[in-house]
Amino acid sequence: MKPLAYKSIQNRFRRLAPSFTEKTRRLWAAAEAIELGHGGVMAVSRATGLMPRTIQSGIKELKAQSDDTPPSDKQRKAGGGRKKLIHKEPRLLAALEQLIAPYTSGDPMRLLRWTCKSTSQLAEALRLQGFSISASSVGNLLKEQGYSLQGNRKRFEGKQNPDRDQQFEYIATVSDQFLERKCPVISVDAKKKELIGNYANAGQEWRKKGEPLEVEAYDFINPELGKVTPYGVYDLGLNTGWVNVGSDNDTAQFAVESIKRWWEEMGEWAYPNAREILILADGGGSNGSRNRLWKKSLQEWANKEGLTLMVCHFPPGTSKWNKIEHRMFCHITRNWRGKPLVSHEVIIELIGSTTTKAGLKIKANLDKRAYPKGIKITDQEMSQLCIERADFHGEWNYFIKPSK
Repeated sequence: MKPLAYKSIQNRFRRLAPSFTEKTRRLWAAAEAIELGHGGVMAVSRATGLMPRTIQSGIKELKAQSDDTPPSDKQRKAGGGRKKLIHKEPRLLAALEQLIAPYTSGDPMRLLRWTCKSTSQLAEALRLQGFSISASSVGNLLKEQGYSLQGNRKRFEGKQNPDRDQQFEYIATVSDQFLERKCPVISVDAKKKELIGNYANAGQEWRKKGEPLEVEAYDFINPELGKVTPYGVYDLGLNTGWVNVGSDNDTAQFAVESIKRWWEEMGEWAYPNAREILILADGGGSNGSRNRLWKKSLQEWANKEGLTLMVCHFPPGTSKWNKIEHRMFCHITRNWRGKPLVSHEVIIELIGSTTTKAGLKIKANLDKRAYPKGIKITDQEMSQLCIERADFHGEWNYFIKPSK
C-alpha cells in the first residue's frame, strides 16, 4: 500500500473512531479493505490496529447484506473481549517487578521510572519462567506500572566504577537474603533541605480560578524558622517509611539518630526477633562510605541495641538508584506540591498523610536536637570499631557488630 493511502486510512479512522460502535467500526474497516482489493485486510489492520479476523468478519457481513441476508447485530457485551494478561496470569506482574527491581532508577522529584533492561530481554526471562508473553506486551505492562522508555543520556554525576553493575547485583542478592530471614532491609537518605515559611513551592494544586495562593516574592531565609532536612528511612519489605525532620545540620550523627528513631518507633515492633539490619545508603553525604563519624555512630548504636548492622553503599554517582528516591521521596514531593511549607507542623502533617495505591505508609517526627559539624574521628578510635569488611568491595559493603 502506498504511504499516502496508508496515512489517509489512518487519519480517517482517528477522526471517526470516537463515533464508532463495535459494529460500525468493523463494517467501515471492511469497506476500506474491499476498496483496496488484494492485501486490503492486512493494510487496513496495520493502519487501524484492528485484528484481521475482525475486518474479515465485517467483509462477510457486507457480502451478506448484498445477498439480502439479514445483517448481524453482533455487539460485544460489557466485560467481553480478550482478558488482560495480568488477569490470566496473576503472578506475572510480581515476576516482572522482581526482574527489573535491581536495575530500576528514577527521578526523585517525579513518579516517572525507567529500566535499563530491554523489553525483549525481559520477555525472554519471563518465558523461561513459564509465562507466555511478547516483548510488546512487556512494554505495555511497564507503561501501566509507571515506567517509561528513555533514550540515551548522561545519568551518572561522576566517573562510573567498572564494578558498578556487580555492586547492584550484590545489593539485590543480599537484600533477598535478609528478607528471607525476616530481617529488615532499609533504604536511607537525606532529602533536599526545605525553607520554612510562606514561600513558593513547585507544582500546582486545585483552587478556584483566579484565586492563586499568594506567597513571598523572594525566598530570603527566615532566621526564626530556618530550614529543615528530612532524613528518610524506607522499609523495602513492608513498604513503610519514617522521616526524621531535622532543624539543625545534616551530619552523620543526625543520620544515625534518624535510623535509631525508626527502629524505636517502627522497626523494633515490626521485627521483634530480628538482630540484623541491612542498611542501603548512598556513597557520599552524611551516610557516606568514607564518613568516619557515620561508622562510629553506627557502632555506638549496635553496642547499645546488640544489633549486627550490614551496610551496602551505592557506587559513586548512582544515588538515584536508591529505592527511597522513587518509592518514598517522590510521593512526599507530590503530596506537598504547590503548598507553602509554612511551619514544622505543616511539613510533619504533609509527610504523614502521604500514601500510595500500593499501600505506602509514612510516619514523621520533628528533631530539634543540635548536631554540630566538624567532629573528627581519630585513627585510634577507628581501630576500636568492630568492622568486618565483605570480600567484594569491602569499602562499600561491611558489617558493624556489637563490641564484646
